Amino acid sequence: MTNMKSLAGTDAGTGAGVVVVGGGQAGFSVVSALRGAGYDGPVTVFADEHHLPYQRPPLSKKAHTDPDGMGVTLVPESFYRERNIGLRLGDGVAAVDTTARVVVTGTGERVPYEHLVLATGARNRPLPVPGAELDGVHALRSIDDALAIGQALTTARDVVVVGGGFIGLELAQVARARGARVTVVELADRLLSRAVSPQLQEHLRERHERTGVRIVTGTAVRAIEGEGRVRRVVTDDGSLPADLVVYGIGAVPRDELARAAGLAVDDGVIVDEQLRSVTDPRISAVGDCARHPHPHADGVVRLESVQNATDQGALVARRIAGSPGPYESLPWFWSDQGDIKLQIAGLRTDTDEVRVLPGDSPERLAAYAFRDERLVAVETLNWPAEHLAARRLLERRTPVSPADLTGSTLGALARARRAAEVRA
Repeated sequence: MTNMKSLAGTDAGTGAGVVVVGGGQAGFSVVSALRGAGYDGPVTVFADEHHLPYQRPPLSKKAHTDPDGMGVTLVPESFYRERNIGLRLGDGVAAVDTTARVVVTGTGERVPYEHLVLATGARNRPLPVPGAELDGVHALRSIDDALAIGQALTTARDVVVVGGGFIGLELAQVARARGARVTVVELADRLLSRAVSPQLQEHLRERHERTGVRIVTGTAVRAIEGEGRVRRVVTDDGSLPADLVVYGIGAVPRDELARAAGLAVDDGVIVDEQLRSVTDPRISAVGDCARHPHPHADGVVRLESVQNATDQGALVARRIAGSPGPYESLPWFWSDQGDIKLQIAGLRTDTDEVRVLPGDSPERLAAYAFRDERLVAVETLNWPAEHLAARRLLERRTPVSPADLTGSTLGALARARRAAEVRA
């Protein structure tokens, strides 16, 4: 894993061009798509971390002690050099001057831009309890966090995971596979309360418990105790022994830079349907830090997913290169939790009608969400084919009603409709 401040040979050129703040998936998508779309002006990306841009989803699925063993780097250093993309590693942007159209680095350097793209991502919500600063208490956001957790798992025997979301459940299975005793403590009354329907959640919980993970819901963590290092976690239901605590209790967008620059911000940078700041059209926001209108959502939404970051970055790049268009990509998500593959297509609300149907094996299950008798989202467990069928149907806005799924799967329904179209 490359660790350096700047990359030799990556000359972004002179003059104002595209400046991208953020070296994650969204920022990488912008710069790679810009060159792919034929944009030949200067391109510079500022990344806080010293590592080459990398994938974050694998970090919670395979914590390692060796950075090279994680294999998460998106592309080698030569990719940026060959495309004349200026990559400023470990070089953050401290301010944006929208009047002069420059970004100001931490060292005071002023870099001009014609287009500025904020891809600043999100940061972990801190754990607001006494003892959260003890050794052995970790959050997961960066590759360095994943390496620290991986090292801790080589000796940990009692692991407490605070938060029953995607990252918490993925890390719970990683720790269980390493032989640790694992307890997940979730404040809400069910796992993945914002992401997964209650109907599917019960099946998901049962599958985690079957692997030996203990799950405690509707319970708050009150304190973390130890003498310099964590020894126990105090909850509403008593104390849990712990020599490692990992927490994932949500994320907040890194929109401070935009706020200080006078851009409209409300739990993310407010952008229009083309992902331009509603305050300054020369500034765009993409990925976890952007709040935007979406045809699959009721109003504006902020999405945290690789699909969203990749598609938004590519859309902004195409617009800058001369091919504008609205952001309409179907949201989809996945989470590998040990042997459990959870996949979601579309956006469900709490008022949608949900029907759960089994697949052709005991491990396969799907929950279908309907709004006004029309399919709007599908959640699947260990059923990739049904997930892909759902994505195709939802992307095409193909009407699917509850009656259409009587004795049928989406895959079978799609095949039948294609056959009917051929006959016609």
